[in-house]
Amino acid sequence: MYRSLFPRDLFSDLVRLQRQMQQALESGPSIRGWGRGGFPALNVGGTPNSVEVYAFAPGIDPDAVEVKLERGVLSISGERSVTLADERDKAAVHINERFAGHFHRVINLSDDIDPNAVTAEYRDGVLRISLKRREAAQPRRIAIH
Repeated sequence: MYRSLFPRDLFSDLVRLQRQMQQALESGPSIRGWGRGGFPALNVGGTPNSVEVYAFAPGIDPDAVEVKLERGVLSISGERSVTLADERDKAAVHINERFAGHFHRVINLSDDIDPNAVTAEYRDGVLRISLKRREAAQPRRIAIH
């Protein structure tokens, strides 16, 4: 009988558009670095004795990850393989939100890192890289006489 000037799902389209614009604006660089979107997700922190890097990369073979430290730049690269159904299975994939393919993350570090005292271990989907600070750069208590 009556025809509406607007489709019934106009508001859901507007909400979707708003969400997409918000994500686009949030993914740019900020004062704290790049926001979402990088793989693997990183946490970087420091102690007086070391810099600790945590890369959250579940489902990756540790042998497929390469960690390099060169001139104060830490580089984490590798590949996550595709685990979708094979075409021979005739299976349809309806949603695929898991990242697959090559990745590369770079972190600039301070000059006080000792390149000979770096350790890396991968456990339960988390790559932990510990970079010790040089002995001369570590804080010391100075006695007052």
